[in-house]
Amino acid sequence: MFSLSMTVQSQVTLPLSHLINILHSLKSSVGSSSSATCKSRKHQEHDADSELHCTESVWNLRELGFSDLGKQQLDELVSRVLPRLGPEEVPPPLGGQTTWRTSHLSTDSFFHNKHGFSFFSRRHLSPLQSVGTELQHWPVLLQSRGFKTLKSKTRRVQSAFDRPVDSEAFTPSFMKGFLTRDKGIDVESLNGLLKNKSVPDGQQDAFKRGFAEGFLKAQALTQRTQDSLRRTRLILLVLLLVGLYGISKMPFVSVRFRTTSGLDSAVDPVQMKDVTFEHVKGVEEAKNELQEVVEFLKNPQKFTALGGKLPKGVLLVGPPGTGKTLLARAVAGEAEVPFYYASGSEFDEMFVGVGASRIRNLFREAKTNAPCVIFIDELDSVGGKRIESPMHPYSRQTINQLLAEMDGFKPNEGVIIIGATNFPEALDNALIRPGRFDMQVTVPKPDVKGRTEIINWYLKKIKVDPAIEASIIARGTVGFSGADLENLVNQAALKAAVDGKDMVTLKELEFAKDKILMGPERRSAEIDRKSKLITAYHESGHAIVAYYTKDAMPINKATIMPRGPSLGHVSMLPENDRWSETRSQLLAQMDVSMGGRVAEEIIFGHEYITTGASSDFDSATKIAKLMVTRFGMCEKLGVMTYTNMTDQSPEMQAAVEHEIRVLLKESYERAKALLKSHAKEHKNLADALLMYETLDAKEIQLVLEGKTLETR
Repeated sequence: MFSLSMTVQSQVTLPLSHLINILHSLKSSVGSSSSATCKSRKHQEHDADSELHCTESVWNLRELGFSDLGKQQLDELVSRVLPRLGPEEVPPPLGGQTTWRTSHLSTDSFFHNKHGFSFFSRRHLSPLQSVGTELQHWPVLLQSRGFKTLKSKTRRVQSAFDRPVDSEAFTPSFMKGFLTRDKGIDVESLNGLLKNKSVPDGQQDAFKRGFAEGFLKAQALTQRTQDSLRRTRLILLVLLLVGLYGISKMPFVSVRFRTTSGLDSAVDPVQMKDVTFEHVKGVEEAKNELQEVVEFLKNPQKFTALGGKLPKGVLLVGPPGTGKTLLARAVAGEAEVPFYYASGSEFDEMFVGVGASRIRNLFREAKTNAPCVIFIDELDSVGGKRIESPMHPYSRQTINQLLAEMDGFKPNEGVIIIGATNFPEALDNALIRPGRFDMQVTVPKPDVKGRTEIINWYLKKIKVDPAIEASIIARGTVGFSGADLENLVNQAALKAAVDGKDMVTLKELEFAKDKILMGPERRSAEIDRKSKLITAYHESGHAIVAYYTKDAMPINKATIMPRGPSLGHVSMLPENDRWSETRSQLLAQMDVSMGGRVAEEIIFGHEYITTGASSDFDSATKIAKLMVTRFGMCEKLGVMTYTNMTDQSPEMQAAVEHEIRVLLKESYERAKALLKSHAKEHKNLADALLMYETLDAKEIQLVLEGKTLETR
C-alpha cells in the first residue's frame, strides 16, 4: 500500500486509495467544464451541480484538514496529483469500468525486481502520474499479483465519507430498548392540550374529569393485569413443584430424587404382637429349634452366665410355601422385639455401592433398637457365591458388607439375623459358616399329621360342615405345602359360593383338590359315546386292580370327567405317609398302572387299544427301572446300582434292559389275570361310571359288592 504525504499548513498521512477516492470526486467536480459528459447539460444545471460537488468536496477535505485551500489551489492540487488525460489518451473502459476505478497494482517495480531490468520507458513525470499513465496505456503488459481490487474498497470509502453516520443503523434491535429508555418523552401538558385542541371553556372541566376517570380506569386495569400475572406465576410455580415431585416417584427417571425406597420397610421396624408359634402349624421340629432363639432374646443373661454367646444368625432352609417367613415373624412375636424385614432383591441395584449402603443402614438401625430380629428373605439373591464376573465387577460389595456386619470387627450384640432360602447350594461358604449363621433349621413339607393341623387351622376361618374330617383331605394331599393347603381351602370356599351353598362340604374340598392336582373340569368338551365307554372301562380296570391287589393303596375316587389333559383318573389315598416302600408295594403300583391298558385289550380287543395308557406306562417303567438300577431288587443283577447307564458296557446295558422288560411283562400278566377273574365287577363299575361320572370310595365298594347306589 502506497502512502502520500502532503504538507498544506498541516501534515496528513492517509492511504493512497482513500486520497484517490476523494480527489477523484474533486477532479470530476472541478474539471467538469472540460469534461465531454457535461457539454450537453444546461449551464444552470451545470453550475448548480458544480457548486454542489464543490461543497461536498470541501466538506470532505475539511475532515482531512484541507479546508483552507481555495478553489484555485484545489484545482492545481488535483491537476498535479491526478492529471486529466486528453481525449486521445483516454483508453476505452475495460469491463464497463471507468479509468480511475481500476486497481492500482505494482507494475515496473515488480517486473524490475523479477527480471533485473525495466521494460517500460520512463518519462519525467511524478511517480503517481507515471503509475496512472502506465496503468492507462499498458494494461495488457502489467504483471498482476492477484491483490484485491480497489473497487469495493472505493465504494465503501465513498459511502463512509458521503453518508452521514447513523448510529441506529448499527445498533442491534435488542439494544435499542436499553439505549432509548432513558430518553425523555415529550409529554404535552393537560393545559397545552386544551389550548391545542381548542376546547371551549364550558367543556374544559368535563374534559378534565373524563381524562381523570380514564386515567383511574387504566390504572385499575393495569393493577388487575399485574395481579393476574402474579397469580399465574404462583400457579405455574406450584405446578412445577408438583411435577418435580411426581417425577421423583417415577422409576428409571428420578435417579437423583428418590431415596432408598426399597429399604423403607426394613428400616422401619414392625412389632409382631399378633403372630406367635400358635399360628405356625405342621413344622414342630423347626418350632422347637427356634424356641431357643426366643429364649436368647427374652433372657440373654441365662446363657451368658455360663459363658455362652448369643447366636448371630439362623438360616431357614426348605421348599417354597412351607412357612419360613411365618416362622421368622413368630420368633419376633414370641420374643416381643422389633422385627426388621428385607428381601434379598432390595439390595441388588444397578448403581455401585447402593446395596452395601442399604446393608449398613439396616444394621445401623437394628443396633440402635437391639435386641431385635432382622429377617432377610430370599437370601440367595444377596448372599450367592462370589465369582469373578467382568459384567458385574462390583457385585461382591453387597455380600462383603453383609459378611462384615454379621461377624466383623464391630460386634452386633442383641441382633439376630434370620435368613430364608429354598436354594442353599447357591449360598457363599463364608456366609453359612459358624459365627454368621450358627444354626441351620430345615423347614420340610408337612406330613399327614401336619397337613391335618394346617387344614383344620384354615377351616376355622370359613363356614364349614362339622362332619368334615380333615384327615381324609390330608391323606389325599401328599406333597402339599402349607401354602398349597391354604389355597385348597380357599378354592373350596369359592366353589361353595358359586354353587350357592351355605357352608363348605367334603365335596367342595375334593373338587378343589382335583382342580389343583389335575386342572379344572372340561365340561364343555364334547366326547362321543364310544370314547366315554372306553374311558369308563379303562378307569374301571385301574380301580379293580387296586381294589383286589393286596399291597396297593386304597382307592379314593374314580371319575371319567375330563380334567386337564386326561379324560378320567382314579385317585389313590394312602393310609399314612410312606417314608419307604417295599418290593410288593412297588409291584402293586405297577399292576395298577397296567390295569387300564389290560382292560381295553380284554373288552375291545388288541386292535382297538388306545393311547390313553401312555402316562401309565411311564410310571410303571420308571418304577421297574429304579428297582433294577437303584434299589437292588433284581435277583440276576444283584445288589448293585447303575446310576449312569452310558458308562456301562453294552452287555450290561442289555442285561438291565432285559430285567426291566421282565418286570413289566410280569406285571401286565398279573393285571390281566385279575381282571379276567373279576369281569362281572369290572362291567358293573364301568356302567356306574357311565351313569354317575364320579364315584367315591364308598360308592365303589358298594358297586363291587353288588349293591345298588342311591339316586343322586
